[in-house]
Amino acid sequence: MSGSYDDSVGLEVSSDSFWEVGNYKRTVKRIDDGHRLCNDLMNCLHERARIEKAYAQQLTEWAKRWKQLLEKGPQYGTVEKAWHALMTEAEKVSELHLDVKSQLMNEDFEKIKNWQKDAFHKQMMGGFKETKEADECFRKAQKPWAKRLKEVEGSKKAYHAACKEEKLAISREGNSKVDSSLNPEQLKKLQDKAEKSKQDMHKAKEKYEKSLKDLEGCTPQYLENMEQVFEQCQQFEEKRLRFFREVLLDVEKHLNLSNVGSYINIYQDLEHVIKAADTLEDLSWFKNNHGPGMSMNWPQFEDEEWSLDLNRTLSRREKKKATDGVTLTGINQTGEQASVQNKHSSISSYDKSQSYPTEWSDDESNNPFTSNDANGDTNPFDEEVSSSMEVRVRALYDYEGQEHDELSFKAGEELTKIEDEDEQGWCKGRLESGQMGLYPANYVEAIQ
Repeated sequence: MSGSYDDSVGLEVSSDSFWEVGNYKRTVKRIDDGHRLCNDLMNCLHERARIEKAYAQQLTEWAKRWKQLLEKGPQYGTVEKAWHALMTEAEKVSELHLDVKSQLMNEDFEKIKNWQKDAFHKQMMGGFKETKEADECFRKAQKPWAKRLKEVEGSKKAYHAACKEEKLAISREGNSKVDSSLNPEQLKKLQDKAEKSKQDMHKAKEKYEKSLKDLEGCTPQYLENMEQVFEQCQQFEEKRLRFFREVLLDVEKHLNLSNVGSYINIYQDLEHVIKAADTLEDLSWFKNNHGPGMSMNWPQFEDEEWSLDLNRTLSRREKKKATDGVTLTGINQTGEQASVQNKHSSISSYDKSQSYPTEWSDDESNNPFTSNDANGDTNPFDEEVSSSMEVRVRALYDYEGQEHDELSFKAGEELTKIEDEDEQGWCKGRLESGQMGLYPANYVEAIQ
């Protein structure tokens, strides 16, 4: 505390001071608050653990859903691998956040719980042993001083009352001297009253001064005893504060994934896979597997007697798998075929979703690259659909249609599936409004 003590303002000091009788109870209450703060910190970590678990589950679900979409989608080659690496990153990060959740609950939460149990001892009649002991020590330290303070308050009140009586008696005596209606006997009584009031005031003052002196005499011991008990409470609180600091540092270490070696490796691996994506390699793969680089059985003159053998040869070639090697075939001067082995033969999800006929017809109805409508606006969902295939489903997520033949719906909305999932992962359905169109199969679930 800075500044010097001033007797003139001594009585104006705030009654909120620790040294006032009974104000030590705030220090005692701090013990109970410490127990409550342990509960609050445990609840805080428990909520964070639930957030970590929920985030880990969301990452896993997100990775699983997009893995399926990517496998059924048209992306291919090294860029597909780079895209797929995002799902791998999510799965690995999900595992790390589950570890964070486990550390928060199994280490930090349990550490606080055990410390609280050792530091605070519940009594049969309620309250904590530590709180009761502190209260009793403060009460004992304050009792002698509080008793003398009560005497000072009483003597001060008596002294002030005597001063008022003296002033009143003197005033009456002075007024009587100019009052001709009073006889000598009455004047004598007023004079005696004034004298007696003066004597009573002096006695009250002496008693007041003596009680103050007694109070001052026991004040040093009072200060020493109170500070001693307060210091014990400070030491108890110091243990709690240091423990909380220690626990919070442990929590920081568990939450800070940037210090975890495996976490850093996840993004190093992700960056490596993405940078390994080769645009030219992917274009070359597509050219050799779905473009001009594909092998072709070019028409050539056939004698009638060996056409049967040639047909058998063509049949075998038609059945040959794409993974057996793709060749670029041409006709040399002797009529024999020459092949160049394809350098790239990696398999992409594009292979699973695309198929083309081995022969093309001039009839546009057999050509997958021509529209049934001259303007290209024909809706493939205008035809009637048999109700025997209809299944009621519910949307799991929001979906906004990207094309004119796709449906849009919100999570929780019900619709009718009228055709099963195709090779690309799309279903045909009908909304409650009657609109029909395509939607992703994995965005809905069947209503049981």
